[in-house]
Amino acid sequence: MAVAAISDEAVPVVTSHRSWWQRTLPAQMLGGLVVGCALGLLFPDFAKDLLPIGQVFIKALRMIVIPLVFASIALGIFNMGREIALLGRIVGIAFLWFFVATGVCIVAGLGVNALFHPGIGADLSIVGKVPANAGLKINLMQFFIDLVPVNIVAAMAEQKVLQVLFFGILFGAALAAIGDLGADVARLLAGVQQAMMKMVRWIIATAPLAIAAVMGWLFSTQGTKVLLALGKLVASLYLGLAVVVVVMWLVLLAIGHNPLAVTRKIAEPLLLAFTTRSSETTLPIHMEILERMGIPNKVVSTVIPLGYSFNQDGTSLYVSLAVAFVVEAHHISLDLPAMLTIIVTGLLATKGMGNVGGGGLVAATTVLLALGMPLESVAVLAAIDVLLDMGRTTVNVFGNTVAVLLVDRYGRVNEAPAMAATPAE
Repeated sequence: MAVAAISDEAVPVVTSHRSWWQRTLPAQMLGGLVVGCALGLLFPDFAKDLLPIGQVFIKALRMIVIPLVFASIALGIFNMGREIALLGRIVGIAFLWFFVATGVCIVAGLGVNALFHPGIGADLSIVGKVPANAGLKINLMQFFIDLVPVNIVAAMAEQKVLQVLFFGILFGAALAAIGDLGADVARLLAGVQQAMMKMVRWIIATAPLAIAAVMGWLFSTQGTKVLLALGKLVASLYLGLAVVVVVMWLVLLAIGHNPLAVTRKIAEPLLLAFTTRSSETTLPIHMEILERMGIPNKVVSTVIPLGYSFNQDGTSLYVSLAVAFVVEAHHISLDLPAMLTIIVTGLLATKGMGNVGGGGLVAATTVLLALGMPLESVAVLAAIDVLLDMGRTTVNVFGNTVAVLLVDRYGRVNEAPAMAATPAE
């Protein structure tokens, strides 16, 4: 795993060799779901006492969210500003598409939830109570005023995610504007981000135990209602992803490409993404196929690595749908301010999260934290994450294909050579 190059002397690449535990973690997480349900069914009194294990897992995730979000967004904005300065129109069009596509996918997730409401029927309020000051019903004017922190240290201590994101954007832009000195600070941020990613992996490695504990608690009190709701969530996600793919087909058609022909040509990286749930494994074959399609190496080698970190279309849809699922499973209706918070936080939280193993869960945790929702529900989402991750990773890869073809259509000019960047898993 690596981060995108920050300067000509790139940040040291951190290569991860996946251990047996890491390779089998998805199966272990599904196993935790099965074990938890069995314990809740066969030993309900015992299962009710397991919830603290899940709560420790959630506290550990919450512990790393603020430093990871700040480092990722500041570093991402720094890289974005620097790349635009170097490569101009190519990167500018790419990032414009990244944000538009992310916004469309987030709204699509909320739309699918509005149609099917997978969270209604489950009761997650027994896992964690919604605090009285949860940010679900807010004054819109006050919402924008509160984006600016009076004291960033206090905002971080109080885990005010939106304020931290706002400060991180300004900080990253300022670093990009001050030249070499900014690059030195960005290298420090890259080290913080790498350390946080390592901690995320350690925490996610304990997910099977947390899943078993939380599912045992839920199953002992709700029976099959939670499983049915989770099944509905999986089905809703794949329906939403199908809608997003159709929208992307229309975009391809509008810029002069045959959508079915493009899909057929990149079938290999799409299938690889679906089966491995890793965008990283698709990178070499994906780039090779795009170049065989006639896309210049300059465009492919610039847009694809950036897209793997910044263009998480499938993940964006998942985040909004998963957060809406949790909110409604706490018997709360989503109103306009809550949806605005989901859209704004989701737009930013998914940028740079492609570098993080378990980035979808971390991004969902970030948005839930911004809403003031209890985070114990994250362990419930983790129970089926492998099923969700297959679809969202595939759409991430397809979305990056569309980004390359768009840039090739509108941004091909004589620019400086692209900087190498290596995506993370």
